[in-house]
Formats: sequence, structure tokens, C-alpha cells
Amino acid sequence: MSSQAMDFDTLRQAMADNYEQPEGPARNARAEQLLVEAEKLNIPLAVIEALGHQLKVYNYSSEKDKMFVPFARLLRMWDERPEDFDEYEIHSLHWVFKWMSAGMLDQPHIPLASIEKWLGEMEHRYRLAGHSERAVRGAEFSVAAHLGDLERAERAYAAWLAADRDTMADCHACELHSQGWWRAERDADAEALELWTPVLEGEYTCAHEPHTVLASSLLPLLRLGRVDEARAHHLRGFRLVRAMESMRGAYADHVEFCALSGNEARALELLAERPAYFTDTGDPRSKLDFMAVVALLMGRLTSLGLGEQTVPGPAGQAWTAGELAVHARGEALSLAARFDARNGTSHVSERARARMDQPPLVDRLPLGVRSARTARTPVPAPPTSAVTRPAAEPDLSALLAEARRLSALRSPDAVEAWATVSRAAEGHELDVRDRAEMADHAAMGRGPEGIELFHRAAELYAEAGDPGEALAARARATYVHALSGATEEALTAVSEPYEKVLALFAGGGTGVSQTASVLVGRARILMHRLDEAGGAAQAGGAAQAGGALVTDAEEAARELLALAEPHVADDVAVASRAAEAQAMLGELAARSGDAEAAAELLSRAVQTFVAAGLPWFAVEYDSRLAGIALHRGDTEGAERAARAALDHGGMYLEPMGQAQLHLQLAEILGTTGQLRPAAEHALESAHWADEAGEAATLGAWARHQLGGFLLRQGRWAEAAEVLESALPDLTAEMHGDGAIVQTRWWLGDCLTELGEHREAAEHWLRAADIARHWPEQRDHAMLAHLAAEALGHAGLPAQADQAYARAGDLWRALGNVHGLVRSLRARAWAVARTDAGLDGARELMSTAVRECESAVEGASAVAGSPSDSLSDSPAGSPEDEDVRGRLVAELGHTCRQFGDLLARSVPDATDEAAARVAFEEALAHMTRAISVFGSLGEDALDARTGAELAAGWLEADLRRPAAACARARAVLSAYAGVEGETAEARRGEAENMLGLVEAGTER
Repeated sequence: MSSQAMDFDTLRQAMADNYEQPEGPARNARAEQLLVEAEKLNIPLAVIEALGHQLKVYNYSSEKDKMFVPFARLLRMWDERPEDFDEYEIHSLHWVFKWMSAGMLDQPHIPLASIEKWLGEMEHRYRLAGHSERAVRGAEFSVAAHLGDLERAERAYAAWLAADRDTMADCHACELHSQGWWRAERDADAEALELWTPVLEGEYTCAHEPHTVLASSLLPLLRLGRVDEARAHHLRGFRLVRAMESMRGAYADHVEFCALSGNEARALELLAERPAYFTDTGDPRSKLDFMAVVALLMGRLTSLGLGEQTVPGPAGQAWTAGELAVHARGEALSLAARFDARNGTSHVSERARARMDQPPLVDRLPLGVRSARTARTPVPAPPTSAVTRPAAEPDLSALLAEARRLSALRSPDAVEAWATVSRAAEGHELDVRDRAEMADHAAMGRGPEGIELFHRAAELYAEAGDPGEALAARARATYVHALSGATEEALTAVSEPYEKVLALFAGGGTGVSQTASVLVGRARILMHRLDEAGGAAQAGGAAQAGGALVTDAEEAARELLALAEPHVADDVAVASRAAEAQAMLGELAARSGDAEAAAELLSRAVQTFVAAGLPWFAVEYDSRLAGIALHRGDTEGAERAARAALDHGGMYLEPMGQAQLHLQLAEILGTTGQLRPAAEHALESAHWADEAGEAATLGAWARHQLGGFLLRQGRWAEAAEVLESALPDLTAEMHGDGAIVQTRWWLGDCLTELGEHREAAEHWLRAADIARHWPEQRDHAMLAHLAAEALGHAGLPAQADQAYARAGDLWRALGNVHGLVRSLRARAWAVARTDAGLDGARELMSTAVRECESAVEGASAVAGSPSDSLSDSPAGSPEDEDVRGRLVAELGHTCRQFGDLLARSVPDATDEAAARVAFEEALAHMTRAISVFGSLGEDALDARTGAELAAGWLEADLRRPAAACARARAVLSAYAGVEGETAEARRGEAENMLGLVEAGTER
């Protein structure tokens, strides 16, 4: 910083610039430097303003304890020389009294007597200044609530609400937050949320609202079971408080919410983002809140058996959850004890203990954002005492009976039941049949490692005198062999059991169930061979070899169906074989392009599975039906099938299956515009993908889709959080570069709506850099254009100019006149704010006009209309006329904007002669816009009258009242008898113009 002293205006600008910086020590240090600069000016008001600036930045930082010194100095200056304060600083001084009372409460070393004395001082000074007692009673309420003095708190609360609102009252948003907080403290969650509604809906806002209301609403919403709102408030609210150092208390609310909703991993991520919150001492009360929540989270992790997990904690050492639980609890209780010692109560310690000891409110609340999975490892139960230990070992015969029952029902639990039998059978002699079934089920689900076990089971079945089941076990082994990449070998190997079982069945040596098991194994291998061939065999043009593969598979499926179908009512296992055969035939029909037959056969398969009490086997085919229905344009059928898949899978679906099915349903619902349920299922998909360990693959895609659904509902902050969470995991190899571009595009849309224009531009530019390599360049052009708009909104006109130039070149190469002209116009507005100034802007607008004129001329030639008339022509097709009409409208808008640009570029200090020249030039362009719009008739009425009114104001500026009034009356005439919002607005502006111009003429 230069040693030369600032002047007062420079000082004020420096303070304004500093206030816009992020909260924290750097901003505070700059405020301290600026106070030194102010003192050099020898201007009391400069020092007063610099002290006020210091107060503000201290109050909104982690160094709140520094507020008292500058305030004491300000108060002394006021008492000694009140005439040095201007009206704004007088208001600010009295306003800060409220900060002081809150700040004293937050510092346990300040005696309670001093706080009570300060309340009296505040009341006295407010009365002298003529202010309402509303702010005083609000401060008294805060003191009483902190002390736990319920009677006094309720009395002060009532007096606060009864007092008149004046300029010293907190803003509506802050007052409603405090009022709702008190209702929640008094166990009236619904009342609290009702009070907060105007803040949550954006009716009342301020620098720190709805930030704190969103944080405070989280647990009330969970307690009321309104979990969807709680999730939304967390995603929306955390985004607001994340960068604000002063909001440690609200930040703690978000950590607490995660700890109590099954999102412990996300809570840990939040702690890692703010390491200074563990140690910052400037605001002891918010540190108490934070450490209490840390203790809650660490206790939760310890109860889940994760006490040895490494966690974020205070700098200087590595922490486990168990260690930090002890440390955080000790810190919280120590701080609480300091407050209680000051207050003479136990209220703060009781609240801290209650907060640390809360049980979870929700077992699992998916948030949609990615977080590391927290394994749920329950703490081992203490050993069962000798008194309560069962005297007898598990009944092996009962376990065998249960395992066989589940196998007969083809239950997914059968494999585990046989595993239980195997464990219980250790040290026992089992007969050969029991050992065969144990080996058979042990092989299932082991992949290639199970092949030998299947062969062992076959040997045991044969030894037990069941040759049919032995052949079935061998067939199962050959299918696993095929899945291991040896399809032809497997097909050769299955021939022997296939031929033997048919002969055995014909001679009555085995039953339908065993025979069907062999046939289904062979059919599966043939279907697998077809899959490996890539489905090359298609109806009406398949290669002969491919056709043979289809024929073989179809014959095998039909043979299986012919065997099993007559017995579906007799045997669950046989029914499942019949259903699988129907499904195979359905898949073959789909391969041939016969969607109708495929749907019919797959539907029969589903019905057979469900009728047999085997709905979990129908899931795959429900999902396939959904895809076929969607392909056929039957969205209702697709939704019905996708929902059936989830219903049929029920508790037996693995996490990955849940993720896939929820995502399929989400995409179907999104296609039909059912955005809210689509988002709900995408959310579930993301959660289950995370649980399956597929967060970076399917989970990222689900989050991508979820973000899109939220965006389409206008839930910008939630969508941004989800999309930002998805982006790091999206890769061109796994998800395609189109998904990355779309995610960044959507993020740009969200951030624009949230006012984060610079960040939006970054996402759009990065997406454009990917799209620039695509063969079709429209997306590249659009993204460059959007980035330019965002850069302009971010106050970066030079960068906006570069981006608009890039977009313009792309639009020109694409032959898109509308895009080119709009980029030129927007670029002109941006350039007007750079060194190129109005001359550069005028040249760009002139180029835009010429591009429009050339395009209109070309379109007029096609439509058969004289290019110089700009009038409608009966010649040409309707499509040509439409193209020409849109180009003419573009010319009108360009002329209108040219006029606006010139008029608005006249500085207030411009001399009258120069201003007149600029206004005349602007009016010429505006008049041409009116003429161009007029050529389009009633279709361009609103655009024409808008330009007419703009021209009228220019006539007034040029001191031509008659012309201005004539234009206003023309607008009134144009809207005679016309209803609608635009008509009302135009009439209102025209009447206002007439009134002002006529009044000026009379003077």
C-alpha cells in the first residue's frame, strides 16, 4: 500500500471494496489498516465511518470479540461530539447497540451484571433518540432465553412483538428467525416452520437470511417427518453458509443434521472443510455449538463400531472418532460451564448435554450428493452369560428341513440356509444326499470356483441314487464354464447330460424337475452363445451362421417350454423353468425386431413367475418390458413395468439392482414430465449406487440425472450441489463427454439463477472447450454465447467481448443469422463498457444491422417478396414466410437496441448540444425499428409499441412535446380494446408520458 494518504472518497471506496471481500481475518486486517488511513485525514467523520466498518467486519467473522473496542471509541466520540456524526452514522451507532448486547452474551468472561447494565443503557439511549422499545425487548428476550429464565423470556418475547416496528427493529427476516427459533425451543416445531415460511419463500431476505432459517429448520423438519423438505433445506442452506466464516453456528446445524439422518460420512466431509472452526476462540458460544455437534457425530460413529476411524479434528495431531468424541465433549462442557458460572444457572450445560446425546432422527436419508460410504459395523454385543446361553446346539434336522423348504420354493435365502446347515454340520456325520445338496448350493454364486463343487455334488447325487439330479448338477457346471469364456467347450460338455437325461426321463428314471434343470442349462448356454456373437443374427438379412445360432437357441427354449409348461401348477421349480423359457423366447423375438411378440412373451414369463410365488425372478423381465414399452412409445406401460420391477424385487434386490431399477424408473418419469417423482427415484438410485460401491460409475450418472430433474423444477441450489458432486466422477470413457458437457451446462444455468455469474461462465467455457471438438458445432456456439452473457453479468466486459466474438464466429460458420446478430448486439453492449467505448459498440451494432438486412434480402428473394419493401408477400411457402418474418423481427430488435445503446451511452454531464446529437441518432434507429415492426402487422404489436414509447421519451428529451404526445397517443390507440398484462403496461407508460410531457409544457 502506498505511503501517500488516501482522500476521503478513496477511503470510502476502499471500505466498500473491502466489505465485498470474503469474511475472515484478511478482511478484518484490511479494515484495521483503513482505520489508520482514516486517522491521517483529520476528518472526524472519516474515523467514525472507519470504526463502523471495523465493527461490521468483526461482527461477521470469527473475531467477534474485537467488536467492543471500536464500539467503545465510537460511543465516546458520540458523547463528546455528536455533531461529528451524519444521519447515517447516528443510525448505525444505535443499530450496533444490538450487536453489543448479543456479543456480550457470547463472551462468558463478561459478567452478567454488565450485560444487564448494558440493557438498561441501551433502553435509555433508545428512549432519548425517540426509538421504539422493540429492539430493547428483543435484546432482553435473547438474554432471558440464554439464561433459561422461561418466565422472563416469554414476557420479553410478548413485549417485543407488541412494540412498534421502527428503524431500529431487526429486519423482518432476522426477527422471524428468532421468533421461530423460540417456538422450536418450546417444542412447537410446526409453529416455528409457519413463522419461517416468508423467509424460506424469499419474501423477506437479508445478508444472513435465509441462511440461518434454513439451518434452524433442519431438525424441526426431521422431527415432523418432512424429510424431503429437510433434504432440500440442507442442500440449499449449506451452499449459502459454506463460504461465510461468521456462520459457525449455522454450519454446526448442518453437521448435526447429517449426524442425525444417517449421513455421518457427509458430516465428516463438512468438518474437513472448516478446520479453523475447531480452534477459533473469538466467538465462544458458536464454538460451544460446534464442539457439541462434533461430540454428537463422533459418539454416533463410535456407536456404529467406527471409533478407530481417522476423522478431521483440531490441527496438530491425527484423531480417531473415539478420541475426538472425548475431546469435543470435554471442550463443549468446559465452555458450557464457563457460561453457567457467569450466568449462575446450569441451563447452558443441560442444553449442551442434550444436544450431544441426541438419538438419530432418521435411519437413512439419501441426500443425492456423493460422500464416502460409512460402513455400519455394529459394536459387538457382550458375551451371553452362562445362565442365558441355550443348553442345546442348533437342531441340525430342523436346519436341513428349513433349507430344503426354501430350496423347494426357489427362495433367494436358500443358499444362505444351506450355508447355515454346513456350519452346523461340522463334526456331524451326514448322509450322502445331505452332502450332495450342501455341495450343490455351496457352488451357487461362486462363479468359476463353483465348477468343481458342482461336479462333486453330481458324484454325491449319483451315489445317493438320483442320476437325474446328478445330470442337473453337471449341466449347472457347464453353464458356469460357458460364462467363464468357454462357450463352445461348455456346449460340447452339456450334450452328454442332455442326451442322458432325455433318455432317463423317457424311461421314467427321473422327473420333470431334474430334466428341466438340464434343459434350461443347455438353453442358457445357447442364449449365451448368441449374446457373444453380438446378436448378429437378425431377421430378414442375418448371415446363415447367425440364423443357425438363433434357431438353435429358439428350439432349445421351445423344448424346455414344452416339457415344463404342462406342470407349472404342480412344482414351483418347474414353473420357474417354464417362465424362463418364455422369457428366452421373448428375448429372441426382441432380437428379431418383433417388439409386440417380445412384450407378450416377456409378460407371460412375468405372470408365470409371480403366479408361482417367485416375483423376484420376474424383476429382470419387468425391466426389459419397461425398455420395450418405452421404445414403442408406451410411456404408461414403461412406468408400470418399471414400478413392477421394484415391487417384485422387494427386499431381495441387491444395492446395484436397486440403483439400476430406480434409475430406469426415474428416466421414464422424466420423459413424461413427472419431475418430482423422477427426482425421488434418481435420488434413491444415487444412494443405492453409493451403497454398492459404484459411486463413481452408476452413482455419478444418477446424480447427473437428479441434478437435471431438480433444475427443471427450478430448484437451483439443490441442483447445483448435486451436479457439483457428480462432476468429479463423470468421465468421457465411462459416461461420455456429452454427459460432462450437459452437467456443466446445467451448472451454468443453476449458478446464473443463483447470481454466481463468474462461476457459471467458467462451467460454460469448459463445456465449450469439449464441444469444440464435436462435428456439429451448435452446442459449442451456444455455450460460448452463454459464457459471454455470464461474463458480462459478472462485470467482466473485456472477457465477455472475447467470448461473444468466439460465439459470433461460430454462429457465422453455422449460417445461424439469429445467433450471429444476437452475439453482435450483446458484444456491442459489452464493448461500450471497455476502452473501445461507444465507437466500438456503434460499429458492432452497424454490423448486426447489415447482417440482418442481408439475411432479410436473401429470405425475401426465396419468399418472392421485394427485398426493399419489408412487407408481407403472398408468394412463397408458409415456411419461407415464417423464416423471413423472424429475420425481419430480428432486424427490428437490432434497430431498437441500437437506439437504446446510443441513448443510454450519453453521460449525465454531457453538454446539451452533444446530447442532442446522440439522441437524434438514437431516435433515427428507434424510428426505423417502429417501421420494421410495423411491417409485420399485429404479430409485432408489442415490439412496435415498445419502440414507439422509447421514441416518445427521446422526443421528450429533445424537447419536442407534441411529437412525444403523438407517439404516446398512437400507443393508446393501438391497444384500444386490447386486454392483457402487456397492454396494461403499455397503456400505463403511455399515459404516464402524456401526463409528464403535458405538465412540463404547461410550466
